[in-house]
Amino acid sequence: MKKLSIFQTLLFGAFAVAALIGVFVFATHTGKGNSGPATIGTVVIWGTLPASAMQTLLTEATKADQTLKDVSYVQKDPNTLPTDLASAIATGNAPDLVLTSQEQLHSLAKLVTPVPVATLPAATFNSAFVSEGAMLATPAGDSYYGMPFLVDPLVLFYNRAILSTDGIAKPPATWEALTGLVPTVATLTPTKQITRGLIALGGYSNVHNARGILSALFLQTGVPVSSYSNGQLAANLTGATTGQSPGRAVLDFYTQFADPSKVSYTWNASLPDSQQSFVNGDLALYLGYVSEAKFLRAANPNLDFAVSQLPQPATATLKSAYGLLYSFMIPRGATNSSGAYQTAALFSTSAMQALAASATGLAPASLSQLSVQPADPILVIAYGEALYTKGWLSPSPADTDSVFSSMITGVISGRLTLETALTSSTNALSALLQK
Repeated sequence: MKKLSIFQTLLFGAFAVAALIGVFVFATHTGKGNSGPATIGTVVIWGTLPASAMQTLLTEATKADQTLKDVSYVQKDPNTLPTDLASAIATGNAPDLVLTSQEQLHSLAKLVTPVPVATLPAATFNSAFVSEGAMLATPAGDSYYGMPFLVDPLVLFYNRAILSTDGIAKPPATWEALTGLVPTVATLTPTKQITRGLIALGGYSNVHNARGILSALFLQTGVPVSSYSNGQLAANLTGATTGQSPGRAVLDFYTQFADPSKVSYTWNASLPDSQQSFVNGDLALYLGYVSEAKFLRAANPNLDFAVSQLPQPATATLKSAYGLLYSFMIPRGATNSSGAYQTAALFSTSAMQALAASATGLAPASLSQLSVQPADPILVIAYGEALYTKGWLSPSPADTDSVFSSMITGVISGRLTLETALTSSTNALSALLQK
């Protein structure tokens, strides 16, 4: 509690919220015997977004607001970020801000100083940011681990040349419609060798973004994946305590694409990584994050691709998708907590959010900026999806991959039944979440 008290003292001031347009701006900071505009000072950000994009953003942002001139960015490996941060805090060398997605939130929760609702009111937070931002609330609901910045939604990339050749005018909008395209698009030899696939689903090690894809399918089907019960975070991959398990339906759907006995067979473990297959023109559809668009375009300038929203279940009445929500968090031991908070607040304004979206290719987390139609057709898709993206509190990405991979390979190999795979994976995830 002492740290929160110091933090609040450093940051007391006022927020001006223009409710009709959702603008969220840090207003003033009062010093000893003086009052006036806040000064940010030196702020060091550690983040998992590419350094090139963030440096471009900081350069443009500083042109618009000189108070950001001493803000710097250091790219960190997401796999080592928690240990790097813990070490930096222990040695008195903590950065002032950490920028990463919710996939690292559970691992970092004990290393950051939450922002109390007295400083960042819940009503202001909810009216300013996308709904996925609610994940940043602490279990007690009295503070936020961080402030939303950008959203990287999972989308559907499609090869227009392949679909057009096969007489398909539009990419599939539902998973059921997607499954129905396999016999038309996938090309197999008489010995079941796949020479052209529809989409990479069913496996794990060579399915780029398999963790995010499975997360999307679970969340779209109403499976929470993880949730708090009696103050303890636990996994739930079945989604039901009695009756038909939606989690079982998800696992059955996903693995069918790697089953040679099924009409939906279109992928197997012998094929290259799915991102590379799409770049090579050997895959009609590719599930990836919208941030990958720049890479795909650079990797193969001749690839005729476009982007559409993530397919939905045909019976869904509300849309949902999986997205990486990048947020600013203030680590314990930060030298300049006040400047760090002001920096995060400035980057939530519409002008800065527009610059950030342009520099990174991601969608803003600010509702006010999401109401502005971007010129880039890919960002149009990203902006639309950002409004309904979801996420879940997970173990580290590496640990989650290990559990999900074992689940998928166990089912595909026939070693595990769907029910056994779900149960063992739920238990493994819960154990990791409760470490």
